[in-house]
Amino acid sequence: MKDEDLRARLKELYLPPVTDFVLVDVPEMRFVMVDGRGGPDSPAFADAIKWLYAVIDPMKPFAREQMGKHFVEPPLEGLWWADDIQDFIHGNRDQLNWRMMIVFEPGWLTAAMFEDAVDKAKASMGEPPSSLRLESLHEGLCAQIMHVGPNSGEVPTLARLHSKFLPAHDLVPNGNHHEIYLDDPKRVAPGKLRTVLRQPVRPSG
Repeated sequence: MKDEDLRARLKELYLPPVTDFVLVDVPEMRFVMVDGRGGPDSPAFADAIKWLYAVIDPMKPFAREQMGKHFVEPPLEGLWWADDIQDFIHGNRDQLNWRMMIVFEPGWLTAAMFEDAVDKAKASMGEPPSSLRLESLHEGLCAQIMHVGPNSGEVPTLARLHSKFLPAHDLVPNGNHHEIYLDDPKRVAPGKLRTVLRQPVRPSG
């Protein structure tokens, strides 16, 4: 049975090098999204993740039965930003805003399938977060790198991005910091976790 695997199909977007930043052109993509504020240990964050997977999980049997494919769940992704930039720079995640999301490809996944999955999940989970939705995101030109290790160790890499890589290429940020979590922290040791760190950019000046 053939795999339907976003990461394998879009390697340039989901498997950047570990050694240095690269520039990529990210096309418009559609996601299931939930917005919130605070750290990843908060109840709201945990609830958001549960709802995202409640929508995505039913796509596995559909792909197998209707398409004859093994659906590999796209990775969890998150946009992070702060009201005070210093909180972002220093990694004070309790003060950050977030938008957690999973790709919901329009090629074969429909809005009706999204609504059906939400309706079925309500029976056991109650009402979903008010911000749960389908929405497209077009990031365009981005700088990205693969971070290996715990999320708490990202700060030096992000500092290098903003103090060295972007100035050297005459680029400035053009959107929210984007993280793509390729591994399950419940199954992979913190030192081996892979996270794509992505920053939308534009030419300076």
